[in-house]
Amino acid sequence: MIKKRKPNNRQVYHLSHRASQSNRNNGPHSGDNPLEVLLLNKPFQVMSQFRPTTDGKRTLAEFITQADIYPAGRLDYDSEGLMVLCSDGRLQAIISSPRFKLEKTYWAQVEGIADQAAADALLRGVMLKDGPARALRAGPLPTPTLWSRDPPIRYRKSVADSWLSITIDEGRNRQVRRMTAAVGLPTLRLVRVSVGPWHVNGLAPGETRMEIVRPSALQRPQQSSPPV
Repeated sequence: MIKKRKPNNRQVYHLSHRASQSNRNNGPHSGDNPLEVLLLNKPFQVMSQFRPTTDGKRTLAEFITQADIYPAGRLDYDSEGLMVLCSDGRLQAIISSPRFKLEKTYWAQVEGIADQAAADALLRGVMLKDGPARALRAGPLPTPTLWSRDPPIRYRKSVADSWLSITIDEGRNRQVRRMTAAVGLPTLRLVRVSVGPWHVNGLAPGETRMEIVRPSALQRPQQSSPPV
C-alpha cells in the first residue's frame, strides 16, 4: 500500500506505515519478498539528500516526506532524472553497490557533434583520474522530447550541440560527465533515464511513482570490465 498527501499543492508520496516498519533495516532478513521502491524524477539543482543544506539548496524533502526511506544511489545536484529510493537495506545495496552492476542509462546533451566515432571511443574505454571507465552501450541520440529545464542551458550560436545515450554499470562521482569530456564532448545537460528495470517515463520533474520488485530480479552474474 502507498499513501499520498498533497501539501502545498504538490504530490508527495510516502510508504505505508506497515511497509516501512517491516522493511526498515531488514536487509539480511528480507529474503526475496516483494518490496516497495519509490521512483523520483529529480529536478535540476536538487540535492540527493533529505537533510537541509547550509546554503539553502533544494533537497529531496521537498518531494518526499516519509522518514524511513533512503536514496539507493545518488544523482548530481546539476543532473536530472531517475532516482530510486527504498526502506530495505539489502535492496538499497543491490541497487547502489557497484558489485551488483545494475545498469544505468543517461542521455547527455553535449557541446559538439556526438558521432559514432565518439560513441566507439566510450565503448572502448577512456582513462579518468580515478581509473579506466567504459560504456556498456553508447550511441548518438536524436534530440529527445524532454521536459524543459529551469534554468535552460546556455546556447552558443557558434558551437553545435547534440545528444548521446550512454549506459554504464558503475556510479563514480560525475562519471558520465568526465567520460564525455574525455572524448572532447563536454556535457551541457545530463538526464538519467533508467536504473535497472525502472524508467523515468511518465514522471514529470518532482513527481514520484511506487513500484514493487523482488531483489532477485535485480541480480545478474558479475562480469569484469575489460581493461582500457
